[in-house]
Amino acid sequence: MKMNATRDAYGQALVDLGAKNKNVIVMDADLAAATKTGGFRKAYPDRFYNAGIAEGNLMSVAGGMATMGYTVFASSFAMFAAGRAFEQIRNTIGYPALNVKIGATHGGISVGEDGASHQCNEDIALMRVIPGMTVINPADYQEAYAAVMAAAELDGPVYLRFGRLALPHLFDENYKFEIGKGVQLRDGNDVTIVATGLMVHEALAAADELAAQGINARVINMATIKPLDVDILVKAAQETGAIVTAEEHSVIGGLGSAVTEALAEACPVPVLRVGVEDTFGESGPAKDLLKLYGLSAENIVCKVKKAIALK
Repeated sequence: MKMNATRDAYGQALVDLGAKNKNVIVMDADLAAATKTGGFRKAYPDRFYNAGIAEGNLMSVAGGMATMGYTVFASSFAMFAAGRAFEQIRNTIGYPALNVKIGATHGGISVGEDGASHQCNEDIALMRVIPGMTVINPADYQEAYAAVMAAAELDGPVYLRFGRLALPHLFDENYKFEIGKGVQLRDGNDVTIVATGLMVHEALAAADELAAQGINARVINMATIKPLDVDILVKAAQETGAIVTAEEHSVIGGLGSAVTEALAEACPVPVLRVGVEDTFGESGPAKDLLKLYGLSAENIVCKVKKAIALK
């Protein structure tokens, strides 16, 4: 089975964008090897800028370049992009609605051995609260590649979240990605699992286990967390009567919060969340940490049964 990290797709997409669009500029915070922007640097050195370990400055300069008509991809680890540079993103990119795409790699707890200081489980919450910010968290290599291409065509700020952990490919080159649209991967009428990022893989595994137990779970891949596809959620809520969300992010402020907020207004049904609880992570192998913090198919199955009982 072919496996790649979504950050690999980010790097390849930037190189391909550079060939198509001379207005694309890439910036990094001294992490080009890890964020995979090094390929763009090698191919187009005159359009690559290293801001050093100064993420606030990185975002401010990216905003300035965007005012000159460039499409700017500004890259760092999620913890430093969304966390350390939040004020500059809000005031220098978000407030004037500039055409800057934030390529945030190493999102979530699967950063693994780097530990709690680098495991960013708060970035989606931080970015989705900025007015006008589009937030995308792809599930595999092909979706990540397509998301970068789509973001480049969108006029305005975008936060793209990529992971370090290699994941199986879910989609092929014919996969159509559309910003703001959820994609139903499995049909079912007993419950709906809405997942994003690497948890889409766990949601599909959970659906298989549930099917073996006679429970038919609908699975929706929600790569775009903002703007949220409310229509697909309302339809799922009406037809299945219960929702479980799954994300590699805090249960506070991420996909689970977004889905709950939307359905509370449009179609209230029981919603249970799978994600990192109100806690910091710790150092360890990525797959072990995912299991330890409940980011697993087994936990999704457990939450599904509880959600169905609440119907």
